[in-house]
Amino acid sequence: MRSDKALIGRTTAELEQICLGLGERAFRGRQLARWVYRRAAGNLAEMSDLPLAIRQRLGTQHEVGLPSIARVLTARDGTEKFLLQLADGEHVETVYLPYADRVSVCISTQVGCPAGCVFCATGQSGWARNMTAGEIVGQILAVQRERPARRISHVVLMGMGEPLFNYDAVVKAVRLLIHEVGISPRRITLSTVGVPEGIRKLAREDLPITLAISLHAPDDDLRAKLIPTARKWKLAEILAACREYVEVTRRNPTFEYLLLEGVNDHPRHAHALAQVLGDLPGNVNLIPYNPVAAQEHFRRPNSRRIAAFREILQTAGRITTQRMERGLRIAAACGQLRRVSVGPGPGRATAAA
Repeated sequence: MRSDKALIGRTTAELEQICLGLGERAFRGRQLARWVYRRAAGNLAEMSDLPLAIRQRLGTQHEVGLPSIARVLTARDGTEKFLLQLADGEHVETVYLPYADRVSVCISTQVGCPAGCVFCATGQSGWARNMTAGEIVGQILAVQRERPARRISHVVLMGMGEPLFNYDAVVKAVRLLIHEVGISPRRITLSTVGVPEGIRKLAREDLPITLAISLHAPDDDLRAKLIPTARKWKLAEILAACREYVEVTRRNPTFEYLLLEGVNDHPRHAHALAQVLGDLPGNVNLIPYNPVAAQEHFRRPNSRRIAAFREILQTAGRITTQRMERGLRIAAACGQLRRVSVGPGPGRATAAA
């Protein structure tokens, strides 16, 4: 099914226009939107309050457009990694993260990733294409349909891809999540390696979401080794864009820092990080490295080194947290998602957390 035939990805107003084009009244479009976004309908036949004749006419031109579930891996901590198949046969990975007080889902924005981060499975698995707004939102709907017992409350755009390299589709998807699916914007986080132009544009979108900046190094030379695309922009330029983002939105970013033993976790790196951030507001979130098969030379620092790094930042006055580890054994943790292909038929498996 082509993406231009999918209902997912269209606003209520656009769905109203489709119904008006069929000679129906606009409220039918609002009914359609509720089925697509609030009830995560998988097909038109489920939309029982729409007359059969309308569903039949819609079906000649449109489909709901949910991605299909190719595989699910489940960890003992409840984390689940969904391998979703898109209409053209490409696959993306999406992670379901249930907590006691919330349900979060980590979604992808590109098929693969062109950023090429050397510590990240996605970056090492190549890039195929951008995802459409409907495909991005479709991940949430597919997972919600599969796990209906609890409502998804939080969304993090931290899966496969660099969101700001797919700017227009990502911004449209975020608006759909807010206005159609009903996710609070303050419960949506967008993570980027730092694209200054995109950060500045996002600041003016009137979207009160959380911005997370993947720093991973306190200087340009080391950062360029870890994130090849970082060669395009100096840290000073990225942080200047972050400062503008704060001034425009009045919202503080989060600075993410992946810890690699012997690479970027020395006390001098912590001191340099505190210095480069200066008085720019925002917490630092430390992420101990999660193993990636093709990068066996990288190691996770031990707890003592992590604690020392964190203490230096906190002493410098920077609020510092550590990412909760979830789904490590099913390769669902930060940096472990990858572009894959699978054979026919769904699969399910369980692994130790």
